[in-house]
Amino acid sequence: MRTLNLGILAHVNAGKPRANPGIAVLRHLRPGRRQAVALAVSVTAMTALPLAAPQLTRRFVDGAIGGAGTRHLTLVALGFLTVAVAGQAARLVTAWLASRLAWDGTDRLRERLAEHALGLDLAFHVRHTPGEMIERVDGDVVAVADFVVAFLLDVVAGVLLLAGMLVVVFTVDPLMGAALLAYCALAGFGMARAQRLAVPSAARSRAADAELVGHLEERLAGAEDIRANGAGEHVVRRFHQVAATWYQADVKGSQVGSGLIAGTAVAFAAGTAVVLALAAWGRQSGTLTVGTAVLLFQYTLMVRTPFERLIDRLRGYQAALAGVARIGALLAERRTLPEPARPRPLPASGPLALELDGVSFAYDAGEGVLSDVSLALAPGETLGLVGRTGSGKTTIARLVLRLHDPGEGAVRVGGLDLREADPASVRRRMCAVTQDVRLFAASVRDNLTLFRPLADDDRLRAVLDEVGLGGWLAGLPRGLDTDLGGVSAGEAQLLAFARALLADPGLVVLDEASSRIDPATERLVERSVDRLLAGRTGVIIAHRLSSLARVDKVAVIAGGRVVEYGRREDLVADPGSRFARMLDLAGVRR
Repeated sequence: MRTLNLGILAHVNAGKPRANPGIAVLRHLRPGRRQAVALAVSVTAMTALPLAAPQLTRRFVDGAIGGAGTRHLTLVALGFLTVAVAGQAARLVTAWLASRLAWDGTDRLRERLAEHALGLDLAFHVRHTPGEMIERVDGDVVAVADFVVAFLLDVVAGVLLLAGMLVVVFTVDPLMGAALLAYCALAGFGMARAQRLAVPSAARSRAADAELVGHLEERLAGAEDIRANGAGEHVVRRFHQVAATWYQADVKGSQVGSGLIAGTAVAFAAGTAVVLALAAWGRQSGTLTVGTAVLLFQYTLMVRTPFERLIDRLRGYQAALAGVARIGALLAERRTLPEPARPRPLPASGPLALELDGVSFAYDAGEGVLSDVSLALAPGETLGLVGRTGSGKTTIARLVLRLHDPGEGAVRVGGLDLREADPASVRRRMCAVTQDVRLFAASVRDNLTLFRPLADDDRLRAVLDEVGLGGWLAGLPRGLDTDLGGVSAGEAQLLAFARALLADPGLVVLDEASSRIDPATERLVERSVDRLLAGRTGVIIAHRLSSLARVDKVAVIAGGRVVEYGRREDLVADPGSRFARMLDLAGVRR
């Protein structure tokens, strides 16, 4: 199928309060206890060691002025060097631990997000391009990973460093401590206000970037059709429009960030000047030694470091906060197909009966696509759906597979309303084979089993031989372990039939699976169709009337309604039936 419809990982019952999406995202990043302890120790060392360095500087300066011996000054200098090297080593260890923890956590988040996205309904994926989903599942998570490392190294360590410096400065000189505290408070308030302005612009930039990636992915995938039909000029024009939107959003975000950096630099210069003036006043009044004045000046410069790092990381924080918001929004998406309160499994074996009882349906509350459709198949019978493009045939197939629920009426399989059926048994007992076969960059085995432990290798070889691909498999260099590269449309179609035979469903939906292949391969496909339908209930969407020779019943669909329905032999025998006239017009023998 074009869209994979997997079970959702977690559901929120109606009426139950939902967790904050941002908290739900960050919960996946929480480290284990031992990892947290190791990280806490390294962060503490990274914070405490720089606080000790100015104390050694004060001792060196005051000692030099007071006439201390060379031995004493050398020991102080060596101590300073040791503290400086140890501080850098602690920072390296913290960076390594933070990176490891961040990637472990974001890998868990990426898995959770991918599974959740794959579990959403077809209606959701119709609204979002594959390129956009890749950016949301992977790109936003990468931004969060970068944010976590920067947060631990620059924000957490910076706040601890600031707190330690304020305590030390208050101890040395309360007036200087008060001035430094007021300065930090003003700087923190200004940055918090700036963050409120910066995050929305970053969110708009990332949203525009995701749209651009999705646009490029779709156009690159359709490059052959675009070139063949001379649509290049339109594609380039549309690309310019999408790129312009992204450029404007990115420029606006850059302007906000640059303005914050410039404003911060001016504020730090003014703060440093104030601290120097106070230190000079204290020295002249005799309340401070030269070493203490140097100590206070060094701490003032150290105050600037965490703030500057925070500003340098601001774009990363903006991207991460925007990413967290977008990830949270995606995790907050819920399936439109409700889960049954008490799911009941479909019959575990054998062909499944199918009934559409007064079914009506419309996409997104728009104009009705189907109206009062009623069809019934006994177990093992086959139905052919015919009609013009847009008549509603594919929509009927989607309802049968429970990719949508009917607005009115019911779809019953095996005597059970699909809205009451266990979704796992629906996916296990029903399948579809379409013209648009999806193959993965994986081995032949994984492409057959769809990465599930369905059967042993002997069974896989037997299924491939059954659909006529035994010789093809024998020619592969590594057999079932060969990674699939370029395969023909016919080989891809036969692989899809092998998948279906391997799954052994009770109901099969076929979307004219032989319409795009050569006559020789078509014979293999027709034989595979016969094998697949034997002992199973089948629904065939027909684009060529000749493919309906094997069906038991025929339904002619027009304008979302069943305008003719009955057994094939009865409709063929009736010269006044729509189906008989369609066969005559198509030149197909009755």
